[in-house]
Amino acid sequence: MKRTCDFCYRLCCLSDGQKGVCGVRQNQGGRLVSLGWGNVVALASDPVEKKPLYHFLPGTHTLSFALFGCNFKCSFCQNYTISQQEYYSQREGRPLEPREIVDLALFHGSPSISFTYSEPLVWQDYLCEVARLAREAALRTIMVTNGSFSAPALERLLPLIDAFNVDLKGDESFYRRVCKASREPVLAAIEAIVEAKRHLEVTTMVTESDHTPAVMEALSEELKTRGVEVWHLSRYVPRYRYHDRATSEEFLAEAVERARESGIPHVYAGNSAQDTSTYCPHCHALLIRRGALRPVSRVAGGCCPECGHRLYGHFPA
Repeated sequence: MKRTCDFCYRLCCLSDGQKGVCGVRQNQGGRLVSLGWGNVVALASDPVEKKPLYHFLPGTHTLSFALFGCNFKCSFCQNYTISQQEYYSQREGRPLEPREIVDLALFHGSPSISFTYSEPLVWQDYLCEVARLAREAALRTIMVTNGSFSAPALERLLPLIDAFNVDLKGDESFYRRVCKASREPVLAAIEAIVEAKRHLEVTTMVTESDHTPAVMEALSEELKTRGVEVWHLSRYVPRYRYHDRATSEEFLAEAVERARESGIPHVYAGNSAQDTSTYCPHCHALLIRRGALRPVSRVAGGCCPECGHRLYGHFPA
């Protein structure tokens, strides 16, 4: 008997024994099963800024973990050894129950848990169990995702996730050529997350050949009209099967400057030596200085101490 997986926009209709595009979801005798459920293949305590999240509990650490899998085939994937199917058998994980993830976060004093590294959408049944337990333990939840939700997945996850970082990878041509996917569900998810008043930051990895000024201007407009307030532009370096030359600091700096001129209040350079400090979008005062050490914040009660402007985000008391 066929079954339809509703974990992502692909809505794979699977015959008995068949796996979805992600290689993780399988129809077993008419029942959809997540292969590798609870098999944790990456686990670390990260600065929350590495997600990247600059406006959600800055200066804190988050317990970050992943299971295998992804529903995209991005040829530039930075974490391909835990996302792409040909590597699933080459790396052993650590079996952990959802309660053990929460207990680890509490043990390390992390105020949040991050579902990250691979694509959490494809292991969202495990994610949901961890997130519910995290809520009971007064921990915040963070999802770093490609954003290709199905409508049912959005309905399931929006009540459970406090902060999202969503990749907007490029124009539709880039998605189809490089990711073997579509960006339309990503734009729809960004709009839904903003409307639901969940914390949102968006990331775009910038290449010199595909992320031309015209493409970046169009992305800026799409994000601005959807109410996005924080955009990370990350410098590309060669990885996996995508062999463009590394994006230069000069090219990235120009892209960041144009994005700031678009009207999005907070635009940051990522994977770069450029300044990543936070400034007040109203009076331009330095609010959070970021460097080699822990960020130093002047944000008081979520506001700029100079002009009183309320900053977008969630900040430690």
